[in-house]
Amino acid sequence: MANPIHVVCPHCAAVNRLAAERLSENPICGQCKAPLFSGEVLELNSGNFDRQIGRNDLPVVVDFWAPWCGPCRMMAPNYAQAASEMEPLARFAKLNTEVEQQLAGRFNIRSIPTLAIFKGGREIARQSGAMDLGNLKRWVQSQI
Repeated sequence: MANPIHVVCPHCAAVNRLAAERLSENPICGQCKAPLFSGEVLELNSGNFDRQIGRNDLPVVVDFWAPWCGPCRMMAPNYAQAASEMEPLARFAKLNTEVEQQLAGRFNIRSIPTLAIFKGGREIARQSGAMDLGNLKRWVQSQI
């Protein structure tokens, strides 16, 4: 394997080791046999956050949001479309700050929506406010 990377399964959270050059070949999880990339946004919570962020070699874009937030709801379709178009370059996930207040506090989330990009377990970029699809994709591409 020339360039092995670790990808956490969005279904069973198993860590899979793959060749980076084969990410676009629809890889499946070695444990649960589900597709590693579906183009769908992953729901994060306190049970899976640290594993998805810390063990993925892929950049993970996290949308910190809440159901009562109008701009969050307006941006949701753009975020889902970005996930379907940009995966496997990055994993797209959402964290409900209303439910996961402790995690939101851990990352000092003061306004929503807030997007953060994590790589290697560390936050590498942050952007507050809703974005349209074009700006969202440009921002993510410029950071990864």
